[in-house]
Amino acid sequence: MYINLDFESNEPIYTQLMHQIIAGIAKKELKPGDALPSVRSLAADIGINLHTVNKAYQQLKQEGFILIHRQKGVVINPDGVPQADDQYMNNLTSTLHPIIAESICRGLSKEQVLQLTGELYENFTKKEGGDK
Repeated sequence: MYINLDFESNEPIYTQLMHQIIAGIAKKELKPGDALPSVRSLAADIGINLHTVNKAYQQLKQEGFILIHRQKGVVINPDGVPQADDQYMNNLTSTLHPIIAESICRGLSKEQVLQLTGELYENFTKKEGGDK
């Protein structure tokens, strides 16, 4: 998996790193049980502070995406990512609420918003060779 961070972005580096790992899982580039680099190794490879990587890993662990073992290192959760529950749905609603409101303020129609979200969803679920 290729990590691409934007050091000029307003989004914190640890958040960008988390989002890219989650995207890798969603696209099945990272599978349950796959090993991730150690905190030190990843920090050195992409040229960021090891505390930044540690913060991303700790958040991913808390959300159930990864497991951190003292001997085995960091792995994608072998049991898979926990399924959506009420708390996740509430967080998703809170995240989407201002985005939808801003989209309406900027003149986007419901159809435009649904088309865009549909296209983004398809980017994560389409399989190699164009099959869905």
